[in-house]
Amino acid sequence: MTTAPASPAATGGATGRRPKARRVRTAALLATVAAALVALLVGCGSDSGASGDGTTTAATADGSLPKFDATVADDPAVGTTIPTVTGDTFDGDSVTIEADGKAKLLMFVAHWCPHCQREVPLLKAYLDDNPMPDDVELITISTNVAANAVNYPPQEWLEREGWQATTIQDDDKSSIAAKFGLTSFPYFVAVDADGKVVQRTSGEISTDEFEALIAAAQG
Repeated sequence: MTTAPASPAATGGATGRRPKARRVRTAALLATVAAALVALLVGCGSDSGASGDGTTTAATADGSLPKFDATVADDPAVGTTIPTVTGDTFDGDSVTIEADGKAKLLMFVAHWCPHCQREVPLLKAYLDDNPMPDDVELITISTNVAANAVNYPPQEWLEREGWQATTIQDDDKSSIAAKFGLTSFPYFVAVDADGKVVQRTSGEISTDEFEALIAAAQG
């Protein structure tokens, strides 16, 4: 059993009066807890971050999609051809995501994100009973890897969960996530057979919403 150290005696004030430094620390702690609760409600933020100004931009010259903003009714990425990106699977095989004539559902996850940690087993159980249709390919992108965070390395986490979908690794700059406009996790991009974005969403989704994304990709 570990014994907690004794609290240091308060100094410089009347009996029962809390020192100013402790009040400041308490306020800072409360602010941190509040921020964490907000993050748990809306989804795991990414290093890239959302602009937060409610505005969006057109696809950039390098083919990147605009950052996803769930508060905007009409996603400007819809109808845009997806960027061509290439990454390696955990086994070292090269996989290219491109407009190649097959519909796709892209799922971006971060191993440290509690929402992803709940989403993966939920969808794994669903897919065990409801395999992906032949005309839609599910591709997972493992991104925003942090060696000092929970469930590192992500390969072992996904293997423990029994995740079978093709999974590619983003680079240390999260370049693939940035090109697809990711702002929080988990993040989904439905792409039709023409390579056009038909729908994007982020945060935890239900199996019904997952089915709807598949249907959107099918057209």
